[in-house]
Amino acid sequence: MLENQFKALAQATDEALAGDFEEINIEESGTVVLIDSGIAKVRGLKKVKNEELIAFPNGTMGLAFNLDPEEIGVILLGSFDGIKSGQKVKRTYKVADIPVSDEFLGRVISPLGEILDGQGPVTADKSLPVEREAPSIMKRAPVFQPLQTGVKVIDSVVPVGRGQRELILGDRQTGKTAIAIDTILNQKDTDVLCIYCAIGQQITSVSKIIDTLKSNDAMANTIVMVAGSEDPPGLSYIAPYAATSLGEYFMEQGRDVLIVYDDLTRHARAYRELSLLLERPPGREAYPGDIFYIHSRLLERSTHLRDEFGGGSITSLPIIETQAENLSAYIPTNLISITDGQIYLSPKLYQKGNLPAVQIGLSVSRIGAKTQLPSYRSITGALKLTYSQFEELESFASFGTRLDEATRRTLERGRRIRQVLNQPQNLPIEVTEQIGVLMAVTGGVLDEVPLERIDEAEEHIRKTVREDEAFRGHLLGDEKPSDEVKEAFLERIRDILKQEMES
Repeated sequence: MLENQFKALAQATDEALAGDFEEINIEESGTVVLIDSGIAKVRGLKKVKNEELIAFPNGTMGLAFNLDPEEIGVILLGSFDGIKSGQKVKRTYKVADIPVSDEFLGRVISPLGEILDGQGPVTADKSLPVEREAPSIMKRAPVFQPLQTGVKVIDSVVPVGRGQRELILGDRQTGKTAIAIDTILNQKDTDVLCIYCAIGQQITSVSKIIDTLKSNDAMANTIVMVAGSEDPPGLSYIAPYAATSLGEYFMEQGRDVLIVYDDLTRHARAYRELSLLLERPPGREAYPGDIFYIHSRLLERSTHLRDEFGGGSITSLPIIETQAENLSAYIPTNLISITDGQIYLSPKLYQKGNLPAVQIGLSVSRIGAKTQLPSYRSITGALKLTYSQFEELESFASFGTRLDEATRRTLERGRRIRQVLNQPQNLPIEVTEQIGVLMAVTGGVLDEVPLERIDEAEEHIRKTVREDEAFRGHLLGDEKPSDEVKEAFLERIRDILKQEMES
Protein backbone atom coordinates (compact mmCIF):
# COMPACT_ATOMS: atom_id res chain seq x y z
CA MET A 1 0.00 0.00 0.00
CA LEU A 2 2.74 2.44 1.05
CA GLU A 3 4.83 1.43 -1.95
CA ASN A 4 1.95 2.29 -4.32
CA GLN A 5 1.59 5.72 -2.70
CA PHE A 6 5.30 6.40 -3.23
CA LYS A 7 5.02 5.36 -6.90
CA ALA A 8 2.03 7.66 -7.43
CA LEU A 9 3.87 10.57 -5.79
CA ALA A 10 6.96 10.00 -7.96
CA GLN A 11 4.83 9.88 -11.12
CA ALA A 12 3.03 13.11 -10.20
CA THR A 13 6.37 14.83 -9.55
CA ASP A 14 7.75 13.67 -12.92
CA GLU A 15 4.68 15.04 -14.71
CA ALA A 16 4.92 18.38 -12.91
CA LEU A 17 8.59 18.76 -13.85
CA ALA A 18 8.25 17.49 -17.43
CA GLY A 19 7.71 20.92 -18.97
CA ASP A 20 10.65 22.59 -17.19
CA PHE A 21 13.13 19.72 -17.46
CA GLU A 22 15.61 21.68 -19.58
CA GLU A 23 15.95 24.43 -16.95
CA ILE A 24 16.69 22.11 -13.97
CA ASN A 25 20.34 21.30 -13.19
CA ILE A 26 19.85 17.59 -12.56
CA GLU A 27 23.58 16.77 -12.61
CA GLU A 28 24.94 19.31 -10.19
CA SER A 29 28.68 19.08 -10.80
CA GLY A 30 31.93 20.05 -9.11
CA THR A 31 35.67 20.14 -9.78
CA VAL A 32 38.46 18.03 -8.25
CA VAL A 33 40.97 20.34 -6.54
CA LEU A 34 43.08 17.70 -4.75
CA ILE A 35 43.53 13.95 -4.97
CA ASP A 36 45.36 11.91 -2.35
CA SER A 37 45.63 8.30 -1.21
CA GLY A 38 42.03 7.37 -0.52
CA ILE A 39 40.47 10.86 -0.49
CA ALA A 40 39.64 13.72 -2.83
CA LYS A 41 38.67 17.36 -2.31
CA VAL A 42 36.05 18.83 -4.59
CA ARG A 43 34.81 22.40 -5.20
CA GLY A 44 31.21 23.07 -6.15
CA LEU A 45 28.38 20.62 -5.32
CA LYS A 46 26.77 23.27 -3.12
CA LYS A 47 23.70 21.14 -2.40
CA VAL A 48 25.38 17.78 -1.85
CA LYS A 49 24.13 15.78 1.15
CA ASN A 50 26.19 14.07 3.83
CA GLU A 51 27.37 10.56 2.75
CA GLU A 52 25.92 11.02 -0.75
CA LEU A 53 27.73 9.12 -3.50
CA ILE A 54 29.85 11.24 -5.86
CA ALA A 55 30.70 9.91 -9.35
CA PHE A 56 34.26 10.42 -10.67
CA PRO A 57 35.24 10.25 -14.37
CA ASN A 58 37.14 6.93 -14.02
CA GLY A 59 34.01 5.19 -12.70
CA THR A 60 35.06 5.29 -9.04
CA MET A 61 32.45 6.32 -6.51
CA GLY A 62 33.18 8.51 -3.50
CA LEU A 63 31.38 9.27 -0.25
CA ALA A 64 30.77 12.94 0.60
CA PHE A 65 32.22 13.20 4.09
CA ASN A 66 33.34 16.74 4.92
CA LEU A 67 30.76 19.38 3.97
CA ASP A 68 32.83 22.54 4.31
CA PRO A 69 31.61 25.92 2.91
CA GLU A 70 34.25 26.07 0.16
CA GLU A 71 34.96 22.42 -0.66
CA ILE A 72 33.76 18.87 -0.10
CA GLY A 73 35.97 16.15 1.41
CA VAL A 74 35.25 12.84 -0.35
CA ILE A 75 36.25 9.30 0.70
CA LEU A 76 37.07 7.24 -2.41
CA LEU A 77 35.53 3.76 -2.62
CA GLY A 78 37.74 2.60 -5.46
CA SER A 79 40.96 3.28 -7.35
CA PHE A 80 42.12 6.89 -7.74
CA ASP A 81 44.14 6.06 -10.89
CA GLY A 82 43.12 8.42 -13.66
CA ILE A 83 41.58 11.03 -11.35
CA LYS A 84 43.28 14.43 -11.74
CA SER A 85 42.81 17.95 -10.47
CA GLY A 86 40.45 19.94 -12.66
CA GLN A 87 38.27 16.98 -13.63
CA LYS A 88 34.52 17.26 -13.25
CA VAL A 89 32.54 15.12 -10.80
CA LYS A 90 28.79 14.90 -10.32
CA ARG A 91 26.20 14.06 -7.71
CA THR A 92 24.36 10.75 -7.90
CA TYR A 93 21.54 11.67 -5.48
CA LYS A 94 22.06 8.24 -3.85
CA VAL A 95 23.68 6.97 -0.67
CA ALA A 96 26.08 4.02 -0.57
CA ASP A 97 24.12 0.77 -0.69
CA ILE A 98 24.69 -2.94 -1.13
CA PRO A 99 22.60 -5.40 -3.15
CA VAL A 100 21.03 -8.12 -0.96
CA SER A 101 19.92 -11.61 -1.93
CA ASP A 102 19.95 -15.21 -0.72
CA GLU A 103 22.20 -15.91 -3.70
CA PHE A 104 25.12 -14.27 -1.89
CA LEU A 105 25.33 -17.30 0.44
CA GLY A 106 28.48 -19.27 -0.34
CA ARG A 107 30.07 -16.35 -2.19
CA VAL A 108 33.01 -13.97 -1.68
CA ILE A 109 32.07 -10.31 -2.20
CA SER A 110 33.35 -6.76 -1.75
CA PRO A 111 31.71 -4.16 0.54
CA LEU A 112 29.95 -2.78 -2.56
CA GLY A 113 28.41 -6.17 -3.38
CA GLU A 114 30.80 -6.98 -6.25
CA ILE A 115 31.54 -10.69 -6.78
CA LEU A 116 35.19 -11.55 -6.05
CA ASP A 117 35.21 -15.35 -6.44
CA GLY A 118 34.77 -15.46 -10.22
CA GLN A 119 31.83 -17.86 -10.04
CA GLY A 120 29.34 -15.79 -12.02
CA PRO A 121 26.96 -12.95 -11.20
CA VAL A 122 24.29 -12.79 -8.48
CA THR A 123 20.74 -11.60 -9.11
CA ALA A 124 19.68 -9.18 -6.38
CA ASP A 125 16.14 -7.82 -6.41
CA LYS A 126 16.76 -5.06 -3.85
CA SER A 127 19.48 -2.99 -2.19
CA LEU A 128 19.86 -1.71 1.35
CA PRO A 129 21.78 1.41 2.47
CA VAL A 130 25.14 0.69 4.06
CA GLU A 131 24.29 3.05 6.93
CA ARG A 132 20.99 2.14 8.61
CA GLU A 133 19.41 3.15 11.88
CA ALA A 134 19.65 0.57 14.66
CA PRO A 135 16.33 -1.07 15.69
CA SER A 136 14.52 0.86 18.42
CA ILE A 137 14.18 -0.50 21.96
CA MET A 138 10.51 -1.39 21.33
CA LYS A 139 11.51 -3.69 18.46
CA ARG A 140 14.00 -5.69 20.53
CA ALA A 141 13.37 -8.94 22.36
CA PRO A 142 15.43 -10.43 25.23
CA VAL A 143 18.40 -12.63 24.32
CA PHE A 144 17.73 -16.14 25.64
CA GLN A 145 18.54 -18.66 22.88
CA PRO A 146 22.11 -20.03 22.88
CA LEU A 147 24.47 -19.71 19.96
CA GLN A 148 26.80 -22.66 20.43
CA THR A 149 30.40 -21.91 19.44
CA GLY A 150 31.52 -25.53 19.72
CA VAL A 151 34.42 -24.35 21.93
CA LYS A 152 34.13 -25.90 25.39
CA VAL A 153 35.73 -23.10 27.37
CA ILE A 154 33.44 -20.48 25.77
CA ASP A 155 30.14 -22.38 25.84
CA SER A 156 30.74 -23.27 29.50
CA VAL A 157 32.25 -20.10 31.00
CA VAL A 158 31.37 -17.20 28.63
CA PRO A 159 28.27 -18.40 26.74
CA VAL A 160 27.02 -16.42 23.75
CA GLY A 161 23.33 -15.90 22.94
CA ARG A 162 21.63 -15.16 19.62
CA GLY A 163 21.49 -11.37 19.40
CA GLN A 164 24.48 -10.78 21.68
CA ARG A 165 27.67 -8.80 20.96
CA GLU A 166 30.68 -10.64 22.37
CA LEU A 167 34.10 -9.05 21.90
CA ILE A 168 37.16 -11.23 21.16
CA LEU A 169 40.41 -9.50 22.08
CA GLY A 170 44.06 -10.33 22.65
CA ASP A 171 47.56 -9.74 21.33
CA ARG A 172 48.69 -10.78 17.84
CA GLN A 173 48.83 -14.50 17.11
CA THR A 174 46.84 -15.65 20.13
CA GLY A 175 44.04 -17.38 18.19
CA LYS A 176 41.32 -14.70 17.97
CA THR A 177 40.34 -15.49 14.38
CA ALA A 178 40.57 -19.23 15.10
CA ILE A 179 37.79 -18.95 17.73
CA ALA A 180 35.58 -16.98 15.31
CA ILE A 181 36.14 -19.51 12.50
CA ASP A 182 35.40 -22.43 14.86
CA THR A 183 32.13 -20.71 15.75
CA ILE A 184 31.24 -20.42 12.04
CA LEU A 185 32.14 -24.09 11.47
CA ASN A 186 29.84 -25.07 14.33
CA GLN A 187 26.85 -23.46 12.57
CA LYS A 188 27.06 -25.58 9.39
CA ASP A 189 24.25 -27.96 10.44
CA THR A 190 22.10 -25.28 12.10
CA ASP A 191 19.77 -22.57 10.82
CA VAL A 192 22.31 -19.80 11.59
CA LEU A 193 23.69 -17.92 8.58
CA CYS A 194 27.23 -16.53 8.88
CA ILE A 195 29.00 -13.46 7.51
CA TYR A 196 32.77 -13.19 7.84
CA CYS A 197 33.89 -9.58 7.27
CA ALA A 198 37.65 -9.26 6.65
CA ILE A 199 38.80 -5.67 7.20
CA GLY A 200 42.21 -4.62 5.88
CA GLN A 201 43.58 -8.16 5.82
CA GLN A 202 46.08 -9.71 3.43
CA ILE A 203 44.44 -11.70 0.65
CA THR A 204 46.57 -14.76 1.50
CA SER A 205 45.12 -14.84 5.03
CA VAL A 206 41.56 -14.54 3.73
CA SER A 207 42.22 -17.28 1.15
CA LYS A 208 43.29 -19.68 3.91
CA ILE A 209 40.10 -18.94 5.85
CA ILE A 210 37.96 -19.55 2.73
CA ASP A 211 39.79 -22.86 2.15
CA THR A 212 39.10 -23.86 5.79
CA LEU A 213 35.39 -23.08 5.39
CA LYS A 214 35.19 -25.02 2.13
CA SER A 215 37.10 -28.06 3.42
CA ASN A 216 34.76 -28.25 6.42
CA ASP A 217 31.58 -27.85 4.28
CA ALA A 218 30.71 -24.58 6.04
CA MET A 219 30.78 -22.26 3.02
CA ALA A 220 27.23 -23.01 1.87
CA ASN A 221 25.62 -20.90 4.62
CA THR A 222 28.43 -18.32 4.84
CA ILE A 223 29.16 -15.03 3.06
CA VAL A 224 32.75 -13.77 3.05
CA MET A 225 33.11 -9.99 2.62
CA VAL A 226 36.62 -8.77 1.88
CA ALA A 227 38.15 -5.29 2.09
CA GLY A 228 41.80 -6.19 1.54
CA SER A 229 44.91 -4.40 2.78
CA GLU A 230 45.63 -3.27 -0.80
CA ASP A 231 42.13 -1.75 -1.22
CA PRO A 232 41.46 1.94 -0.51
CA PRO A 233 40.84 2.73 3.19
CA GLY A 234 37.32 3.88 2.27
CA LEU A 235 36.35 0.26 1.55
CA SER A 236 37.73 -0.86 4.93
CA TYR A 237 35.67 1.90 6.55
CA ILE A 238 32.32 0.91 5.01
CA ALA A 239 32.91 -2.89 5.09
CA PRO A 240 31.45 -3.68 8.56
CA TYR A 241 28.40 -1.48 7.90
CA ALA A 242 27.80 -3.19 4.55
CA ALA A 243 28.14 -6.64 6.18
CA THR A 244 25.59 -5.62 8.82
CA SER A 245 23.11 -4.40 6.18
CA LEU A 246 23.42 -7.78 4.49
CA GLY A 247 22.80 -9.44 7.87
CA GLU A 248 19.76 -7.24 8.48
CA TYR A 249 18.23 -8.43 5.21
CA PHE A 250 18.21 -11.99 6.62
CA MET A 251 17.29 -10.89 10.16
CA GLU A 252 14.17 -9.11 8.92
CA GLN A 253 13.07 -12.39 7.31
CA GLY A 254 13.14 -13.99 10.79
CA ARG A 255 16.50 -15.73 10.36
CA ASP A 256 19.46 -15.85 12.75
CA VAL A 257 22.76 -14.39 11.58
CA LEU A 258 26.29 -14.49 12.98
CA ILE A 259 28.69 -11.70 11.88
CA VAL A 260 32.43 -11.75 12.56
CA TYR A 261 34.22 -8.38 12.20
CA ASP A 262 37.92 -9.20 11.73
CA ASP A 263 39.07 -6.81 12.95
CA LEU A 264 37.83 -3.46 14.27
CA THR A 265 41.35 -2.32 15.18
CA ARG A 266 42.12 -2.08 11.45
CA HIS A 267 38.73 -0.44 10.94
CA ALA A 268 39.59 2.26 13.49
CA ARG A 269 42.99 2.81 11.86
CA ALA A 270 41.42 3.17 8.41
CA TYR A 271 38.98 5.75 9.81
CA ARG A 272 41.84 7.61 11.54
CA GLU A 273 43.80 7.67 8.26
CA LEU A 274 40.84 9.09 6.33
CA SER A 275 40.05 11.65 9.04
CA LEU A 276 43.63 12.94 9.19
CA LEU A 277 43.83 13.18 5.39
CA LEU A 278 40.58 15.18 5.44
CA GLU A 279 42.09 17.43 8.14
CA ARG A 280 39.60 16.55 10.83
CA PRO A 281 40.98 17.52 14.26
CA PRO A 282 42.77 14.60 15.97
CA GLY A 283 42.05 13.55 19.54
CA ARG A 284 43.47 10.87 21.80
CA GLU A 285 46.13 8.75 20.00
CA ALA A 286 45.30 10.84 16.89
CA TYR A 287 41.91 9.13 16.55
CA PRO A 288 39.07 11.55 15.67
CA GLY A 289 36.61 12.48 18.40
CA ASP A 290 33.79 10.33 16.98
CA ILE A 291 35.71 7.03 16.96
CA PHE A 292 33.47 5.72 19.76
CA TYR A 293 30.37 6.66 17.78
CA ILE A 294 31.41 4.84 14.58
CA HIS A 295 31.69 1.56 16.49
CA SER A 296 28.68 2.04 18.76
CA ARG A 297 26.33 2.77 15.84
CA LEU A 298 27.67 -0.34 14.12
CA LEU A 299 27.27 -2.76 17.04
CA GLU A 300 23.90 -1.36 18.14
CA ARG A 301 22.49 -2.91 14.97
CA SER A 302 23.13 -6.40 16.37
CA THR A 303 20.07 -7.51 18.30
CA HIS A 304 17.22 -9.98 18.62
CA LEU A 305 13.96 -8.70 17.11
CA ARG A 306 10.53 -9.30 18.58
CA ASP A 307 8.31 -11.76 16.69
CA GLU A 308 6.08 -9.05 15.23
CA PHE A 309 9.14 -7.49 13.56
CA GLY A 310 10.45 -10.75 12.12
CA GLY A 311 11.91 -12.45 15.18
CA GLY A 312 15.38 -12.79 13.64
CA SER A 313 18.68 -11.91 15.25
CA ILE A 314 22.20 -10.72 14.51
CA THR A 315 24.95 -12.00 16.80
CA SER A 316 28.23 -10.15 16.37
CA LEU A 317 31.75 -11.24 17.28
CA PRO A 318 33.94 -8.15 16.84
CA ILE A 319 37.67 -8.85 17.06
CA ILE A 320 40.27 -6.32 18.23
CA GLU A 321 44.01 -6.55 18.78
CA THR A 322 45.71 -5.44 21.99
CA GLN A 323 49.33 -4.36 22.36
CA ALA A 324 51.41 -6.02 25.12
CA GLU A 325 48.23 -7.23 26.91
CA ASN A 326 47.05 -3.65 27.46
CA LEU A 327 43.28 -3.94 27.88
CA SER A 328 43.03 -0.33 29.08
CA ALA A 329 44.10 1.18 25.74
CA TYR A 330 41.73 3.53 23.91
CA ILE A 331 40.08 1.27 21.31
CA PRO A 332 39.83 -1.85 23.58
CA THR A 333 38.11 0.11 26.37
CA ASN A 334 35.73 1.68 23.84
CA LEU A 335 34.71 -1.72 22.49
CA ILE A 336 34.50 -3.34 25.94
CA SER A 337 32.01 -0.66 27.01
CA ILE A 338 29.88 -1.13 23.86
CA THR A 339 29.67 -4.94 23.83
CA ASP A 340 27.87 -7.45 26.10
CA GLY A 341 31.05 -9.16 27.27
CA GLN A 342 34.51 -10.14 26.14
CA ILE A 343 36.62 -13.22 25.50
CA TYR A 344 40.22 -12.38 26.38
CA LEU A 345 43.03 -14.48 24.90
CA SER A 346 46.29 -14.49 26.85
CA PRO A 347 49.67 -14.79 25.10
CA LYS A 348 51.09 -16.45 28.23
CA LEU A 349 48.49 -19.24 28.05
CA TYR A 350 49.17 -19.55 24.32
CA GLN A 351 52.91 -19.99 24.95
CA LYS A 352 52.16 -22.68 27.55
CA GLY A 353 50.15 -24.60 24.94
CA ASN A 354 46.74 -24.07 26.56
CA LEU A 355 44.64 -23.67 23.42
CA PRO A 356 42.31 -21.91 22.97
CA ALA A 357 44.18 -19.46 25.23
CA VAL A 358 41.06 -18.03 26.91
CA GLN A 359 41.84 -16.25 30.20
CA ILE A 360 38.80 -17.28 32.25
CA GLY A 361 39.34 -14.66 34.94
CA LEU A 362 39.22 -11.74 32.46
CA SER A 363 36.52 -13.14 30.16
CA VAL A 364 32.87 -12.44 30.88
CA SER A 365 29.44 -12.70 29.28
CA ARG A 366 27.05 -10.08 30.63
CA ILE A 367 24.07 -12.12 29.46
CA GLY A 368 25.65 -15.25 30.84
CA ALA A 369 23.77 -18.34 31.93
CA LYS A 370 20.43 -17.06 30.56
CA THR A 371 21.50 -18.36 27.15
CA GLN A 372 22.70 -21.78 28.35
CA LEU A 373 20.81 -25.04 28.30
CA PRO A 374 19.54 -25.89 31.82
CA SER A 375 21.76 -29.01 31.84
CA TYR A 376 24.82 -26.91 31.00
CA ARG A 377 23.90 -24.31 33.61
CA SER A 378 23.77 -27.00 36.29
CA ILE A 379 27.50 -27.79 35.93
CA THR A 380 29.08 -24.43 35.10
CA GLY A 381 28.85 -23.13 38.68
CA ALA A 382 30.96 -26.02 40.00
CA LEU A 383 33.32 -25.72 37.02
CA LYS A 384 34.05 -22.01 37.57
CA LEU A 385 34.45 -22.41 41.35
CA THR A 386 36.79 -25.39 41.10
CA TYR A 387 38.89 -23.77 38.39
CA SER A 388 39.23 -20.41 40.19
CA GLN A 389 40.29 -22.25 43.39
CA PHE A 390 42.82 -24.22 41.35
CA GLU A 391 44.36 -21.08 39.80
CA GLU A 392 44.68 -19.51 43.24
CA LEU A 393 46.33 -22.58 44.77
CA GLU A 394 48.60 -23.34 41.82
CA SER A 395 50.86 -20.35 42.46
CA PHE A 396 51.38 -21.45 46.09
CA ALA A 397 52.02 -25.06 45.08
CA SER A 398 54.84 -23.92 42.78
CA PHE A 399 56.89 -22.97 45.86
CA GLY A 400 57.03 -26.62 46.91
CA THR A 401 54.92 -26.13 50.02
CA ARG A 402 53.67 -29.29 51.71
CA LEU A 403 50.02 -29.72 50.73
CA ASP A 404 47.17 -31.32 52.63
CA GLU A 405 44.99 -33.94 50.94
CA ALA A 406 42.07 -31.58 50.15
CA THR A 407 44.41 -29.06 48.48
CA ARG A 408 46.10 -31.81 46.50
CA ARG A 409 42.72 -33.04 45.23
CA THR A 410 41.73 -29.49 44.21
CA LEU A 411 44.98 -29.10 42.27
CA GLU A 412 44.65 -32.47 40.55
CA ARG A 413 41.06 -31.78 39.50
CA GLY A 414 41.98 -28.27 38.34
CA ARG A 415 44.76 -29.64 36.12
CA ARG A 416 42.27 -32.05 34.56
CA ILE A 417 39.73 -29.29 33.97
CA ARG A 418 42.41 -27.22 32.22
CA GLN A 419 43.40 -30.20 30.10
CA VAL A 420 39.75 -30.90 29.19
CA LEU A 421 39.19 -27.25 28.21
CA ASN A 422 42.02 -27.53 25.67
CA GLN A 423 40.70 -28.17 22.17
CA PRO A 424 42.23 -28.55 18.68
CA GLN A 425 41.52 -25.84 16.10
CA ASN A 426 38.76 -26.34 13.50
CA LEU A 427 37.16 -29.19 15.51
CA PRO A 428 34.10 -27.71 17.25
CA ILE A 429 32.33 -30.09 19.65
CA GLU A 430 28.59 -30.72 19.77
CA VAL A 431 26.94 -29.33 22.92
CA THR A 432 25.75 -32.61 24.50
CA GLU A 433 29.24 -34.07 24.16
CA GLN A 434 30.65 -30.96 25.83
CA ILE A 435 28.23 -31.32 28.74
CA GLY A 436 29.04 -35.02 29.15
CA VAL A 437 32.81 -34.36 29.31
CA LEU A 438 32.51 -31.42 31.73
CA MET A 439 30.02 -33.32 33.89
CA ALA A 440 32.56 -36.14 34.17
CA VAL A 441 35.49 -33.89 35.09
CA THR A 442 33.57 -31.84 37.67
CA GLY A 443 32.07 -35.04 39.09
CA GLY A 444 35.56 -36.39 39.82
CA VAL A 445 35.41 -39.27 37.33
CA LEU A 446 38.73 -38.20 35.74
CA ASP A 447 40.58 -37.57 39.01
CA GLU A 448 42.49 -40.86 38.78
CA VAL A 449 43.11 -40.71 35.03
CA PRO A 450 46.73 -39.70 34.22
CA LEU A 451 46.99 -36.23 32.61
CA GLU A 452 48.60 -37.63 29.47
CA ARG A 453 45.56 -39.89 28.91
CA ILE A 454 42.85 -37.26 29.48
CA ASP A 455 42.31 -36.79 25.72
CA GLU A 456 41.78 -40.53 25.32
CA ALA A 457 39.29 -40.60 28.21
CA GLU A 458 37.47 -37.61 26.74
CA GLU A 459 37.00 -39.45 23.45
CA HIS A 460 35.42 -42.42 25.28
CA ILE A 461 33.02 -40.06 27.10
CA ARG A 462 32.01 -38.29 23.88
CA LYS A 463 31.39 -41.62 22.16
CA THR A 464 29.20 -42.75 25.08
CA VAL A 465 27.11 -39.57 24.90
CA ARG A 466 26.73 -39.87 21.10
CA GLU A 467 25.39 -43.40 21.41
CA ASP A 468 22.98 -42.73 24.30
CA GLU A 469 19.92 -41.03 22.78
CA ALA A 470 17.98 -41.09 26.06
CA PHE A 471 20.74 -39.25 27.93
CA ARG A 472 21.09 -36.73 25.07
CA GLY A 473 17.36 -36.07 25.38
CA HIS A 474 17.80 -35.28 29.09
CA LEU A 475 20.65 -32.86 28.29
CA LEU A 476 18.68 -31.02 25.58
CA GLY A 477 15.48 -30.79 27.63
CA ASP A 478 13.94 -27.72 29.25
CA GLU A 479 14.79 -29.01 32.73
CA LYS A 480 18.18 -29.94 34.11
CA PRO A 481 18.78 -33.70 34.45
CA SER A 482 17.88 -35.20 37.82
CA ASP A 483 20.59 -36.25 40.26
CA GLU A 484 19.70 -39.91 39.55
CA VAL A 485 20.29 -39.46 35.80
CA LYS A 486 23.61 -37.69 36.38
CA GLU A 487 24.82 -40.26 38.89
CA ALA A 488 23.86 -43.15 36.59
CA PHE A 489 25.80 -41.51 33.74
CA LEU A 490 28.89 -40.91 35.91
CA GLU A 491 28.82 -44.50 37.18
CA ARG A 492 28.60 -45.77 33.62
CA ILE A 493 31.56 -43.57 32.59
CA ARG A 494 33.62 -44.89 35.53
CA ASP A 495 32.99 -48.46 34.40
CA ILE A 496 33.82 -47.69 30.74
CA LEU A 497 37.03 -45.85 31.62
CA LYS A 498 38.08 -48.61 33.98
CA GLN A 499 37.73 -51.19 31.23
CA GLU A 500 39.18 -49.10 28.40
CA MET A 501 42.08 -47.49 30.29
CA GLU A 502 43.27 -50.76 31.77
CA SER A 503 43.12 -52.67 28.50
